[in-house]
Amino acid sequence: MSRRQHEQLPGVLAIDAGNSKTDVALVTADGRVLGTARGGGFQPQLDGYEQTVAALAPLVEAAAAQAGLAPGATPLTSHVSACLANADLPVEEQRLHAALAAHGWGIRTTVANDTFGLLRAGTDGPRGVAVVCGAGINCVGLLPDGRTARWPALGTLTGDWGGGGGLASEAMWHATRAEDGRGGATLLSTMIGAHFGLAGATAVAESMHLGHLDRDRLHEVVRVLFAAAEAGDPIALQLIDRQADEITRLAVIALTRLGLLGEPTPVVLGGGVLAARRPLLIDNVTARLAAAAPLAEPRIVVAPPVLGAALLGLDQLGAGPDAQQRLRDAYADSHPVAA
Repeated sequence: MSRRQHEQLPGVLAIDAGNSKTDVALVTADGRVLGTARGGGFQPQLDGYEQTVAALAPLVEAAAAQAGLAPGATPLTSHVSACLANADLPVEEQRLHAALAAHGWGIRTTVANDTFGLLRAGTDGPRGVAVVCGAGINCVGLLPDGRTARWPALGTLTGDWGGGGGLASEAMWHATRAEDGRGGATLLSTMIGAHFGLAGATAVAESMHLGHLDRDRLHEVVRVLFAAAEAGDPIALQLIDRQADEITRLAVIALTRLGLLGEPTPVVLGGGVLAARRPLLIDNVTARLAAAAPLAEPRIVVAPPVLGAALLGLDQLGAGPDAQQRLRDAYADSHPVAA
């Protein structure tokens, strides 16, 4: 009897692991979602590859229990499709693949950077460009022949700027400097303080430094940044304009590298900052794309990113359009919308 005959559920274990949260889903080969679970962020560069992957086990077990599968028995399913944050270099993908495969959750395992999952969620096939702007920022492009465009995405060391974490830090930088006289006045100072119920941005920084405020709440500053920009604050508007420039710059370079600049091509936008569909950012990005890449087709994905990982898994199983549609229908707002 072949090993394949021992799988409990012919289908996909989809894993989307981001910096701030992780989602898993067990999906049948015909696109039905039988079990899901959500956990915290995925940072193997800090916690180690084996330890970080081992922390996924309770989520996998919860999804398996929801699907009615026998606890602890492996393989659970035909294919593990993992789209992971911080899988930025080939060596990182290899190490994460080895760590995942060792758990035996699937007969086969594939690992990709989570931006490829966003791209798949926003397209019907392997052609297009995706820019994710969540906790961080990244971009990938893909052609049907397998050629890709991508970046190391290691933060400021490799020239990255922006994402939610970057925007929040920049807003704090300007706000605290405004308070002590090193920088110009900005609404960010009082608005950040008010958001956290403190005197100002400096008090917020001190509270986070001392552990009175959870540093994970820093991402909330992004909402304050947009509120200040909507109130006309020049510094907040400047930061959002720079973010729009970064997003467009990445997309245009990816299109150029793949020879797609002169062809109608999906440009998928996603991640928490872009999925919020703030007009100040989205309108800026679409205007810049219209000028630099007039044939680009910007579209926004607001569905849970695990959808992309699951679709990639169904691709590996050779699932047809009916299965893919059934899977999309299982997720609210799963269809990309024009930007």
